[in-house]
Amino acid sequence: MSCKSCGSGNQKEFASEITVHILGLDKVDKPTVMVFPRLLTCIDCGFTEFKMPEDEMRLLTQGVCQ
Repeated sequence: MSCKSCGSGNQKEFASEITVHILGLDKVDKPTVMVFPRLLTCIDCGFTEFKMPEDEMRLLTQGVCQ
């Protein structure tokens, strides 16, 4: 698989922990959502992508829509 940004095949997978905050002053009281995705990172340009797990996606959707 090649990098979506630069086309390089030099990509590595890394473990991570990310805290996601819902944007907007009206949402400041909403709790953050912790996710622990695997990051696919291009070693040549730094482009990184991950897939949001379904359970965490549900929490984010509930926080945005409420």
